[in-house]
Amino acid sequence: MTKNFAPVFVLLAAVLWGTTGTAKSFGPEDVDSISMGVVRLAFGGLTLLIVSRLMGKLDFSGWPLHIVFTAALSMALFQPFFFSAVDLTGVAVGTVVSIGSAPVFSGIIEWLFFKTKPALTWYLSTLLAITGCIILMFNSASVTVHPLGVMSGLGAGISFAAFTLTNSRIVRKKDPIACMGVVFTVSAIMLSPTVLFIDFSWITESAGIGSALFIGFIATALAYYLFGVGLKNVQASTAVTLSLAEPLTASILGVFLVGEVLDFYSWTGLIMLLAGIIILVLQSRMDRARLENITE
Repeated sequence: MTKNFAPVFVLLAAVLWGTTGTAKSFGPEDVDSISMGVVRLAFGGLTLLIVSRLMGKLDFSGWPLHIVFTAALSMALFQPFFFSAVDLTGVAVGTVVSIGSAPVFSGIIEWLFFKTKPALTWYLSTLLAITGCIILMFNSASVTVHPLGVMSGLGAGISFAAFTLTNSRIVRKKDPIACMGVVFTVSAIMLSPTVLFIDFSWITESAGIGSALFIGFIATALAYYLFGVGLKNVQASTAVTLSLAEPLTASILGVFLVGEVLDFYSWTGLIMLLAGIIILVLQSRMDRARLENITE
């Protein structure tokens, strides 16, 4: 049952991630991108670590340390890149560039380092989704395309692709909750020296703690647990493309909750993005059903 719904778990995770930029926008205006990333990793990582320990899923042997380090470093880098992109270009465009560029990077990394070629359907769905992202990014209504914001988004994209590809190898041997807990906690430790020179006082404000709790527990702990479960049975490049549901969610929330405006072409981009995701989900389900019929 879990195998059949693996793509759905990844999609649910992406939808929860899509709430991050909006949740941050409801927090204090002076929140530093790195400090929000540190708080997100600390809250989410410790939550997953504690839950996995209580469930008896956490052990301290047999961890591929070099892969864990790479995954943790990728996630640590993703935080400032992503939040900077959102700050400079808005929720919709920041998320679109960050996650929209990830499938390209994941396909390149998977081909260069792991010698794995994505399926033909992946190319079609990714082309549709990325084209939709590009159209959405150049919305002419109320979105600012800031060069540094776009560069930050691209940095977030390659960081997320590297995290997904490395983490997919860990969840094959370790429980997803324990895996995400360990990786996120290590990421938080990597970023912990920032407390010495970055202002974290915003977290004492009601809007700040509310935003941090939502992002840490819902958009991080729960979301990445679902993502880890899905990664067990979904190819990494496919999972990254499915993650494009994040900018789709972020764009819709940006319009209806934050007050951002999308023009006709941007809505066309959203539809193309959604079409690419649907094609990939249906193909993943068909491939799974075909494999089960062969093994019976």
